[in-house]
Amino acid sequence: MTSGTTRENILRVSHRTRYAYAEPVTRSFHRGFLTPRTTEFQDVHESRVTINPPAAGSTTHEDYYGNRVALFMIDAPHNWLSVEARSELTIRPEPPAFSETRHCGWNLESVRQRVLWPESSEDLRAHEFCFDSPHVFRRQEFAEYAASCFAEQTDFLTGVKDLMHRIHSEFLYDPAVTTISTPVSEVFVHKSGVCQDFAHLMIACLRSAGVAARYVSGYLVPGPNVIGAQASHAWISAYCPGTGWVDFDPTNDVLPAGRHITVAWGRDFSDVSPFRGVIVGGGEHEVAVEVSVSLE
Repeated sequence: MTSGTTRENILRVSHRTRYAYAEPVTRSFHRGFLTPRTTEFQDVHESRVTINPPAAGSTTHEDYYGNRVALFMIDAPHNWLSVEARSELTIRPEPPAFSETRHCGWNLESVRQRVLWPESSEDLRAHEFCFDSPHVFRRQEFAEYAASCFAEQTDFLTGVKDLMHRIHSEFLYDPAVTTISTPVSEVFVHKSGVCQDFAHLMIACLRSAGVAARYVSGYLVPGPNVIGAQASHAWISAYCPGTGWVDFDPTNDVLPAGRHITVAWGRDFSDVSPFRGVIVGGGEHEVAVEVSVSLE
């Protein structure tokens, strides 16, 4: 691993969310996943959240999955709310988990049996990502869709990569056709959506096949032909015994390696929604989100 940082490899992330309310909000409570995680391949040097109007009370803590969560309350009437998170961090390319000549040594059935009957603490922690969650449901049709990528002796991670390729090639990226609440079953039928939809679909396929997969929320470093760099992004991780969690981005058809900034992970979007809250009053409202990632 590379130790230390230089000015050339520090990334600056800004994520601003602004709400404008038609009527005064008398009180509001909010939760945000806005601070990137420190991981084996990602070092967070500084992170701060600015709230306007100022919060009457705020706190941060780690949730069940180890994500950093910000909680705050505003108890004075307000017609607008602005929350801006700024972070500085360094990411290092992950070494390839596998290649055409280096496989993980497991096929789909052996991985399925290992997470069904855990033999290590890591297997046991992965086991909980095999089940249904609020946005992801196991279905026979999803298992059948994935089946073509997993012939009997196919290396497991190669099969997951092929599933990523298939979703990327057969589904159209179109922000106009889905919302946060669009079911995976509709995405599957209409074959279009955004990064959140493709992540949920890929997770549904893997869980329906009996293996563990989790949802990852974060940002992308801009670059040629990169989809999703101007907003929060989503991809997935699949669990392989011995190797651990390996990330796959079906929206961009890549294994994340140095351009993906991890903020949080969970069962699906509902666990790691970047920003949500409960308000008293407000009436109709408009929301604007701005995300920028720059290299210092």
